Amino acid sequence: MDFVTGLPLTPRKKDTIWVVVDKLTKSAHFIPVHIDYSLDKLAELYVSKIVRLHGVPLSIIFDRHPRFTSQFCKKLQEAFDMKLNFSTTFHPQTDGQFGRAIQILEDTLRCCVLEFQGSWEKYLPLVKFSYNNNYQSSLKMAPYEALYGPASDRQKSYADLKRKEIDYQVSDKVFLKVSPWKKVLRFGKKGKLSPHFIGPYEITERIGPVAYRLALQSELEKIHDIFHMFMLCRYRFDPSHVIAPTEVEI
Repeated sequence: MDFVTGLPLTPRKKDTIWVVVDKLTKSAHFIPVHIDYSLDKLAELYVSKIVRLHGVPLSIIFDRHPRFTSQFCKKLQEAFDMKLNFSTTFHPQTDGQFGRAIQILEDTLRCCVLEFQGSWEKYLPLVKFSYNNNYQSSLKMAPYEALYGPASDRQKSYADLKRKEIDYQVSDKVFLKVSPWKKVLRFGKKGKLSPHFIGPYEITERIGPVAYRLALQSELEKIHDIFHMFMLCRYRFDPSHVIAPTEVEI
């Protein structure tokens, strides 16, 4: 982490950008602050902007700024049980990628301000998105992909455990799911106690890999007759299963 100082004062009285970069995913946070912010204020911002999203880091690398070498940071280190590493001038092995991130930030902000003639703080969220959504050669992907990609894959794997392959054929009969609405009376029942399915109806056509056309009764002629497969439930013949749609709200 480091500060980019000397920026024009914004309408919200900000003149500095606090830059925080994750060494693993190369993702960056650009936090607008004022150069005179107290250490308590910076600590509050750090918890709300960084710790809230990513947890407590194992270690932090920063230059020998007086604020970072203060007694406060030492107390912060003890509280969060993390390691503080101080970089040295012209030593790219410790903060080379960080210097590159700051250079990209300054170049992008300069282009935004010259192009749109506005406050740099207004465009800082877009700069952050542009930086994190850009391809990184060292990662072979964008920082956002490195940061959030595995999470979505994990969620998909959990969903796939409960997902079943369903395949209906033309002339099959299925029940149609109707979503119960609050305070709507259906089939003599209200709310959660109303039936979730009506039918059965015959499948007359398959529309793509996941949609089917049903032969609906005249009472449902105002409803579009093509439905997603997850709104259907397989029907096995039993005369007692037939549920009339006489009170379905259209």
